[in-house]
Amino acid sequence: MRTVDVSEVTRNIKEMCIEANYFLSEDMKEAMKRAADTEKAPLGRKILGQLQENMDIAGKDWIPICQDTGMAVIFMEIGQDVHFEGGFLEDAVNEGVRQGYTEGFLRKSVVRDPVLRENTKDNTPAVVYYEIVRGDGVKITVAPKGFGSENMSRVFMLKPADGIEGIKQAVLTAVKEAGPNACPPMVVGVGIGGTFEKCALLAKKALTRSVKKRSEIPYVRELEEEILEKINSLGIGPGGLGGSITALAVNVETYATHIAGLPVAVNICCHVNRHVTRAL
Repeated sequence: MRTVDVSEVTRNIKEMCIEANYFLSEDMKEAMKRAADTEKAPLGRKILGQLQENMDIAGKDWIPICQDTGMAVIFMEIGQDVHFEGGFLEDAVNEGVRQGYTEGFLRKSVVRDPVLRENTKDNTPAVVYYEIVRGDGVKITVAPKGFGSENMSRVFMLKPADGIEGIKQAVLTAVKEAGPNACPPMVVGVGIGGTFEKCALLAKKALTRSVKKRSEIPYVRELEEEILEKINSLGIGPGGLGGSITALAVNVETYATHIAGLPVAVNICCHVNRHVTRAL
């Protein structure tokens, strides 16, 4: 049995909230550069160049890459042989978010009630997902999610007979309807299987996978590549102003499902696809 003080969780999440909002991950930087090199439209290339310049300034001056510093989405993989001490784990998680968004001068975008709309003024509570895994490790992923792209996400409850073509059509429908509103070039997370809520969680988690890493399942890898090609043929382009690069990557995650269903979720992220992972 390994003991972890929750203060370590707080400290790391605080730092990760700031890091994720100030610095884009290396895989995303490489994808943006590759997009700028391959974009065919002159205006699209100009926009991609401006986005890269914005990222450079943010990192150099320690300011947010985007003014929408998102709602903190946190994935925690916790080994079953870990015992937390020093307080309640979820309180420690939210304290880390509070400190990160306050001390990092990040925009506070969370309202306490979805109807009454009173701002909590510290970006808490976070949206936290826990997964119990083997061993005594703790892995934390902080993924701030802006709502320009979040609002463009969709869940489709397809019929099994819709099959692979139905999945492709669902993803393309979501991207077409999003158009410029998702701040392209985007990363598209797709969840297939499970239940209504499980496929949405799969799609969200798919966004935290490196855009350089393709699925190990052959048909899923082919699906990722084909959908990406189809999305980039839509002509939406950088900033929604036309071009050949609408998406930087399509990440697909799958799960077992019921014989009567084929749930598909599409969770779109803008070019500021923020995520930081640490192991404690």
